[in-house]
Amino acid sequence: MKENVKRKIQFKNPHTYAILLFIIAISCLLTYVIPSGEFDRKTVNDREEVVSGTYHLVKSEPSGFLEIFRSIPEGLISGADIIFYIFLVGGAFGIIHKTGAITTGVNAAMNKLGKNGKLMIPFTMFIFSLLGFSIGLAEETIIFVPIGIAIARALGYDAMTGAAMVIMGAAAGFLGGMLNPFTVGVAQKIAEIPLFSGWEFRTIIYICVLIVGIAYVMMYGRKVKKNPTKSLVYDLEQEEQHQTENQSEIGRFTKRQLFCLILLVSAICFNVFGIFTFGWSFNEMSANFLLAGLLAGFIGGLGFNGTFDALVEGMKSILFGALIVGFAKAIVVVLENGKIIDTIVYYLTNVIQDLPTGVTVGMMFIIQMILNFFIPSGSGQAMTTMPLMVPISDLLSINRQMAVLAFQYGDAVSNSIFPTSASLMGGLAVAGIPYTKWVKFIWKLLVLWVVICMVGMFIALGLGY
Repeated sequence: MKENVKRKIQFKNPHTYAILLFIIAISCLLTYVIPSGEFDRKTVNDREEVVSGTYHLVKSEPSGFLEIFRSIPEGLISGADIIFYIFLVGGAFGIIHKTGAITTGVNAAMNKLGKNGKLMIPFTMFIFSLLGFSIGLAEETIIFVPIGIAIARALGYDAMTGAAMVIMGAAAGFLGGMLNPFTVGVAQKIAEIPLFSGWEFRTIIYICVLIVGIAYVMMYGRKVKKNPTKSLVYDLEQEEQHQTENQSEIGRFTKRQLFCLILLVSAICFNVFGIFTFGWSFNEMSANFLLAGLLAGFIGGLGFNGTFDALVEGMKSILFGALIVGFAKAIVVVLENGKIIDTIVYYLTNVIQDLPTGVTVGMMFIIQMILNFFIPSGSGQAMTTMPLMVPISDLLSINRQMAVLAFQYGDAVSNSIFPTSASLMGGLAVAGIPYTKWVKFIWKLLVLWVVICMVGMFIALGLGY
């Protein structure tokens, strides 16, 4: 007797590096299809801005097969400051984690909160949103993802919930951008309108976006807590549970561990102070986290050798997330070397010149979302596109504030899904979450955010914002 065996075809999620390598290859092919061109640029207040109306074709420089692979070391060099920042911060966290400070500290906090523990999701997302709209928190979120995951798991949720608490909390604030000097500040200076003007309307949109984001993450977290098999990263949680079972029981939260956490918080606060006061970049922040980590190792009783062993282990655990930044940067390297980014900007902005006013505003928003794939730097995108968007808004009698609004929202929304975003890919890598599963989790929320932004811009246009 023959038995019919039904085989269920299972789709295996492609490796994140494979996805990025594929996109690099597609970018190389685009250099053969899209003409090479450039805008003239001028330096204004130490910033290089595009000169409107100066686009011209240049000698084509298509990328050959070998450029697919040559672009990767170039991308690693281009993102060196972020990559080494991730390595050193990962090492510092490895030391602090080895002391048991994070695990025991989070569990002690959850035990004290009791039934109020569920408030950690809105509280955490609110705090990170404050950092998002004030200092433009982006790549810095990577270091907080492990803490977010530790909190989420202590509450009975999964790694996806923990990562979303940090990443989407900061993203909501970044979208609001009321006091963000790196996006709204740069864009408004180029548009020659008062710095951070229009913050009242932006605050209303920010509140709507944050509330929807918190509700979305809490609904997912509640579903996972009720039925863990509903988790999009169930296999990851099973692996984590297996490792936890093989470890000794979580001990008492000691004074040494408390000092370790105080050092960590102090390093974070010191870095925020340095960014605002001295204009610190990743180099200074990396050094401060490294110092805090080493001190935590000695105070936590790891000893000299134990501290550096934990440092190396921490760096090893973060390797995937650090190098992925270089792969993401390689995509931009290919597009820049092929000299097609300006061409893409030129043709996309030309599309909206003859459209009705209301349609133009919506198209500005959509075009900025698309361009964020090719120009993932917020300030870089502002300096490239705003000199082109401002004349268009003037020609159509649209307030320049609307052009800034369209740029800010388009840039911020797509940061949470495009694989060229170093902060997103680094955060997911640290969490151990495959990119494809993140897209499955986040796309519905981003659709809601897009709707909120579009409706908000049309209301602003009607009110003469």
